[in-house]
Amino acid sequence: MENDRAASSFWKSMFFRIALLLWLKLIVLRVFIYHKIDWSGAALDLASVLAAAGAVELLVPRKVKKAAFWGLNALGSLILFAATLYFTHFGSIVTYTSLYGLKQVLQVSSSVKRAMHPENYVFFIDMAIAALLWLYRKKRGSLPHWSGISPGKASIAAVVLIAVAVSALSIRVEGKVRNELVRAEKLGFFNYQSSFALEAWENSRETKFASTEQAADTIKKIRSKFPYRPQPDDAETASESRLFGSQKGKNVIVVQIESLQNFTIGYTVDGQPLTPVLNGLAEQSFYFDNVYQQIGQGNTSDAEFMFNTSLYPAGSIPMSTGFGNRELPSFPKLLREQGYRTMTFHVNDVTFWDRDELYPALGFDRYFDKPYFTNDEFNAFGASDEQLYRAGIKQLTALRDANVPFYAQFVTASSHHPFVIPDDKKKIRLPADKYKNTQVGEYLEAVNYADYALGTFIDQLKATGLWDNSILVVYGDHSGLKPQYNDPDELTRLLGIPYHEYVTRFNVPFIVHVPGQTEGETIGQAGGQLDMMPTVANLLGISLGERNFVHFGSDLLNIERNVFGIRYYLPTGSFINDDILFIPGESFEDGTAVRLDTLEPVADVTPYKKDYYYTMALMKSSDEYMKVLPKRETE
Repeated sequence: MENDRAASSFWKSMFFRIALLLWLKLIVLRVFIYHKIDWSGAALDLASVLAAAGAVELLVPRKVKKAAFWGLNALGSLILFAATLYFTHFGSIVTYTSLYGLKQVLQVSSSVKRAMHPENYVFFIDMAIAALLWLYRKKRGSLPHWSGISPGKASIAAVVLIAVAVSALSIRVEGKVRNELVRAEKLGFFNYQSSFALEAWENSRETKFASTEQAADTIKKIRSKFPYRPQPDDAETASESRLFGSQKGKNVIVVQIESLQNFTIGYTVDGQPLTPVLNGLAEQSFYFDNVYQQIGQGNTSDAEFMFNTSLYPAGSIPMSTGFGNRELPSFPKLLREQGYRTMTFHVNDVTFWDRDELYPALGFDRYFDKPYFTNDEFNAFGASDEQLYRAGIKQLTALRDANVPFYAQFVTASSHHPFVIPDDKKKIRLPADKYKNTQVGEYLEAVNYADYALGTFIDQLKATGLWDNSILVVYGDHSGLKPQYNDPDELTRLLGIPYHEYVTRFNVPFIVHVPGQTEGETIGQAGGQLDMMPTVANLLGISLGERNFVHFGSDLLNIERNVFGIRYYLPTGSFINDDILFIPGESFEDGTAVRLDTLEPVADVTPYKKDYYYTMALMKSSDEYMKVLPKRETE
């Protein structure tokens, strides 16, 4: 009889009910993310919620225990709701480091709202029902009295110990899986958070290098083992490289265009060129059409970081937030040594993505942000690309008049998700029956406007004479079409081109125009965003090897083969070489690959094993190098 009463008290307890509710919600999260249920992983999810609910049962005073349990349920529901939105928007598992980006949410609230769907609110249904029942009973004057039913503390303590032990053992066994999606599926959502935190703590305590000099030497040795060809930026060979120093002393203007994917170049809609300006520029420039994004959690700001440093983003934290307090070796600092003035332009507030820390760390002499531009209220970020360029040209002409060479970076925002272009700014008319109420249509309109605005800038450069003495670099920061809204097969049908969920999506244009160039050259060498700065440095006659400048990119004008890693938007261990895009499973052996040229799956990935370990070693070395960079002095 006593056993029956004990069992009854357990099933009726808040401990059991809240644990069950949270477990069911974790199962729903699995369906949202993986579209299936791995029951072994779901069992570990159960262990994590039993441990959390048990802690409340054992540690919280009885008079506030009910509120504490409902608070646990509310907090857990909010976290899982946020995790669903995060995965929908980024395709990655949210971690506690994502909290660093909370202050950015208001700036991109329109994008966040687009990621919300009615089914996402399933995590709050139980609380909504409980609230309605409470209001109903209160109105009738029949509020239930919580009897304080509680299972025995000894049994709860035993459950908690077992749950913690099972979770700890699973983290030890599965915690070394590099593929974050696989690891989270195997460990369960909350155990994955513990695994991630443990790994971050261990990494923060351990430093592979004792100094930047040791790091540079080790990285050079790793790169020398690359199975193809030595990099041509060694001090003794740099001067022999193609076009080395051909643009020495020229101004450098870099335009990073928001959400620009490479398929848009040369694309037509009902006979209308989508990007006529970029088309013409590509035809008269070095056009690298096989380049891919490598950004991490910092998105656009990470693209800026990579272009200016040729260092891998950490993946676990925006580089502007995590390393804005460091002395970063950078392109602006290299050019300042050559007598250049350096500046950067962005229409948003400089605190967005902690650019107020990033820009001084990169060594820009000056930045121009929101207050500097006439706000025509183009979108949530403020001024349009036209205003960005119009204001920027004033600074460039002033430096020209002072006979001072410059490096100017422009970061555009008009083509930012959710791609809402004011009607009076739309330059292309899309077939309503085909594109109405589709993200594809909105994206095409946004890219077309960004192209038009770039044209106004080029016109101003020509009118002021700056065109004839400046290198113009244009590239895309990251993909635009969100995978959660755009099935690749549907995009293939709608766009009329083969569209791969990763290859086409991550492919961004990289265009370099040099003064006097009228005949363009399309270069199909595979590359990443880390390769952009070394390519431009070669044209300027800056030997990165001679300066012992630590970098992880290659000069795309002077290599025969390439391989580089991608993480955050793909699992750690993913890489691209001249032939394939590879994505690991639990390890290399169960990974998958697709050919870049045909978009067909690769049956045997064995020949690419060296590339896998090479890129893993480079990304790890980049992370370790960042740790030993000295902290910069701030005012």
